[in-house]
Amino acid sequence: MKKLYVLILAALMLTGCTFGSKAAAYRQVSSAEAAAMMETEKNYVIVDVRTPEEFAEGHIPGAVNVPNERIGDSGISELPDKSQLILVYCRSGNRSKQAAGKLAAQGYTNVVEFGGIQSWQGDIVTD
Repeated sequence: MKKLYVLILAALMLTGCTFGSKAAAYRQVSSAEAAAMMETEKNYVIVDVRTPEEFAEGHIPGAVNVPNERIGDSGISELPDKSQLILVYCRSGNRSKQAAGKLAAQGYTNVVEFGGIQSWQGDIVTD
């Protein structure tokens, strides 16, 4: 009987540690889904989180460059509206996932991560 109480207590403690914790969330979509959103949505911003050098080599038209390393605890001047639709990409999808998570943790409520420019089928412009 003691073992049962110990197990129940342990289970309650474990669930108590995670109860109410809510990780900041963002949505993930494919690059094709992101392209469709760009055609139908209004008032969105496309954020390229690669380095300025990578951005200059080629980026999605209309994208703004906010390197992943620059996204931290302080505000981002290029993204003043925390409820605006923010479409985030990088080269392959790793940095964009990191950046989307950081943006969501900062209180941005409409963040959509769509992977990397390597899978982008649309236009690309260079600086």
